[in-house]
Amino acid sequence: MRTALVVGSGLMGTSAALALTARGVDVHLTDHDPGTARTAASLGAGTTGEPDGPVDLVIVAVPPAHVAATLADALTRGLGRGYLDIASVKGGPRRDLEALGCDLTHYIGTHPMAGRERSGPLAATADLFEGRPWVLTPTPATDTEVLNLALELVALCRAVPVVMDADAHDRAVALVSHTPQLVSSMVAARLEHAEDTAVRLCGQGILDVTRIAGSEPGMWMDILAANPGPVADVLADVAVDLTETVAALRALQSADEDKRRGGAAGIEDILRRGNAGRAKVPGKHGTAPKAYEIVAVLIGDQPGELARLFADAGAAGVNIEDVRIEHSTGQQAGLVHLMVEPRTAPALTVALRERGWSIRQ
Repeated sequence: MRTALVVGSGLMGTSAALALTARGVDVHLTDHDPGTARTAASLGAGTTGEPDGPVDLVIVAVPPAHVAATLADALTRGLGRGYLDIASVKGGPRRDLEALGCDLTHYIGTHPMAGRERSGPLAATADLFEGRPWVLTPTPATDTEVLNLALELVALCRAVPVVMDADAHDRAVALVSHTPQLVSSMVAARLEHAEDTAVRLCGQGILDVTRIAGSEPGMWMDILAANPGPVADVLADVAVDLTETVAALRALQSADEDKRRGGAAGIEDILRRGNAGRAKVPGKHGTAPKAYEIVAVLIGDQPGELARLFADAGAAGVNIEDVRIEHSTGQQAGLVHLMVEPRTAPALTVALRERGWSIRQ
């Protein structure tokens, strides 16, 4: 691939453009807001100048509701040899294109499973897709050259290609992406009118659950409006569990011993099922999940402290697999949870203590 046209200069489009330009592809940028395209170009994502002729690949990075019209226009104008979109919903846009009578031989629907809570070109990074799954949804009509161009794009962005049926993809993202967004928002909504004294007690649990609730509502309205049925199906199952959990908690308040036992069994069931589901989530680099040992280190809130901690862990010859920071309420300190291979935890604990760090058991 030597040339590409990215239509849409938001987070996803600009990130793809940054990755391509970094690897020598001549990228052209366009957006319904010319200022947004200029911002992306100023970041090194490409040029806002029009290409001299058809590019190798047209990448449509617009909201799902606008994919079909944008692609139909690009196809009619003959802007490229191959065409793809990177919207988060696949079945609807394809059906819309078919309804418009478009020849889909030179088109393939794709979806990189990556993103951030922030949107727009200023949030874009060239490494946004590295190591992330990138779904491709070819059909029997998809031209081999277009599939190869899509695979080249995935490789240049250093993502991992995954081939799926379009509707199967939409059901999958409803489960692993779209429903979690709504559930996170619902939990966070409980805090809107909460007492300040209650909110001050927020710990890592509520931060973990509500992190994605900070996402932009407008962007999520576009996504959810394009995939409402599969999301509603998953939420209906969640609603069943929620109703049963409420009933179980009420039973725990009962004076009747049998009802309390039944309530306890219901709560234990949902907790165990949660354990089983969480265990299926892929671990580091998409591999099978591993159980790590946590070494908890008390750290001051001063510049350079975290870097010094990582340097001391590296000097001890221990690889940090993951990290989580829990800030102390009302204090300029926090607790850093270093997740390491269980066999390395004792040595890391000793080494950090020798270097003056306070370890919490």
